[in-house]
Amino acid sequence: MKPLLEVENLKVSYGGIQALKGISLNIAAGELVTLIGSNGAGKTTTLKALAGLLHPASGKLHYRDRSLLPVPAHRRIAAGIALVPEGRGIFARLSVEENLLMGAYIRNDKAGIAVDLERQYVLFPRLAERRAQLAGTLSGGEQQMVAMARALMGNPALLMLDEPSMGLAPLMVERIFETIRTISAQGVTILLVEQNARLALESAQRGYVLESGAITMSGKAEELLGSDAVQQAYLGA
Repeated sequence: MKPLLEVENLKVSYGGIQALKGISLNIAAGELVTLIGSNGAGKTTTLKALAGLLHPASGKLHYRDRSLLPVPAHRRIAAGIALVPEGRGIFARLSVEENLLMGAYIRNDKAGIAVDLERQYVLFPRLAERRAQLAGTLSGGEQQMVAMARALMGNPALLMLDEPSMGLAPLMVERIFETIRTISAQGVTILLVEQNARLALESAQRGYVLESGAITMSGKAEELLGSDAVQQAYLGA
């Protein structure tokens, strides 16, 4: 069976600096796959290239057996690829509900949108309590929930999460990851970039290790958790 997403020899440069040096990875439908690495390794660059926010210098991107390279960012969203960016990127001066409805801007099925809006409030009960509140007044964890719920309102087949736990208190981190696991169990394919490598690998089925723009290790998540190299570099062993 063909993967939902295939990346082959992807190279991305900023000016004269090569941020990605030819990475290859794949994700099957329904998988939760994590990409771990130190700051500056190229994790966010990878997600931005997949989302169409950066143009690769070379390489191949295939999604559902079709090349993504000629597809602009807004059409990738319509195709079912959603990115929850690092820093959340919410609309601070809009309400929680208005933020969520922005995630459905590509849709015109009003009844379906209403059903999915209530589904997000079930998934994120705290947002239901704050649906009329300005998003910019929420806590960091609540804003992360808004960003995730907004992405889910587009009914993505592939959800990409960039550092969802960044800056959050430990209890909120655990809640966010419980929700990520729930979303995965519902059949949404997830590519997770996360600074907490242990939590990411404990949640994922497979993982890739990215170092200085190159993938240096890959495998089942439990195998990477047990790797001496991963433990020393990312797990504080």
